[in-house]
Amino acid sequence: MKPNDNETKPESLRDPSVAVKASSNLRAGIPRRALFQKLMAGLFVWLLLGANGPVRAAEPGGFPPKTLCVMTYNLRFASRTPPNAWPERRPLMRECIRQVNPDVIGTQEGVYWQLQELSSDLPEYEWIGLGRDGGSRGEFMAVFYRKSRLEPLAFDHFWLSDTPEVIGSSTWGNSDRRMVTWVRFRDLRTQKEFYLWNTHFDHLIQAAREKSADLVRERVAALNTDRPVLLLGDFNAVAGQNQAYDRLVGDGFFRDTWTQAKVRGNEEFNSFNGFKALAKEGKRIDWILARGPVVTHRTEIVTFSKNGQFPSDHCPVVAWLELEPD
Repeated sequence: MKPNDNETKPESLRDPSVAVKASSNLRAGIPRRALFQKLMAGLFVWLLLGANGPVRAAEPGGFPPKTLCVMTYNLRFASRTPPNAWPERRPLMRECIRQVNPDVIGTQEGVYWQLQELSSDLPEYEWIGLGRDGGSRGEFMAVFYRKSRLEPLAFDHFWLSDTPEVIGSSTWGNSDRRMVTWVRFRDLRTQKEFYLWNTHFDHLIQAAREKSADLVRERVAALNTDRPVLLLGDFNAVAGQNQAYDRLVGDGFFRDTWTQAKVRGNEEFNSFNGFKALAKEGKRIDWILARGPVVTHRTEIVTFSKNGQFPSDHCPVVAWLELEPD
């Protein structure tokens, strides 16, 4: 968990008696070199826990302080039936998310009680969402955001159909209702605003995926904004190998943060694991797309598992982004 600017410094540096302790240690005969190394270690900890919070374990480089860590994660529907039951996966998901330490997460497939449990496990986040069947019913496109970093200014939902405002509507041959949840955020670190759109395209009907891409594009264009727009989710289509991707990215309307990234991690793996050994085919069906002034420092398919168990049948995809860079 990332401390805010008001959190206290490590005890070794906020304790006013540290100098007295050092003096007494010297009198007790502790070698000066050992004492110097101890004090330098304390200084290093303080530098890591300074005004900008700790360096994330998953951040392999010194990114600018205003870098935003964005994750898309299909949580997998919360079945209580083994194998891969939610009670066994829940602690692993908490550990995976904590290790990456994202600022905002677009989730897919979570149901209400599952999201409530995840929220309890991650109290540093709040979340916004609506069941695709209305209210708390059905799967959510829930957006989790770090309370200390982001402030939601507006949000809404619509359905991927010919009647987008009709709750639970589905008109393109797909039996599962599909939707978008979007949020307009203010970054409390930079005071800049951006949009985050989170979705889950159909897994069976290609025409539905293509029409979903067209509708999302039409609605993003209607924003008529210069603010950055991030579109992320499980698109059930391999990036670069599907018309749904081409309709969003092909002419540059959106840019794929994966291909734009200066560094890519685990690029040989598929983002869908199916609770099996990771396939090395480089197929991504989970994307983070960007429109507007966005620089991608790094992106990664996170391959976290423990004792052969993945937290979900998808690997989260993460991007470290700089919005409206100087």
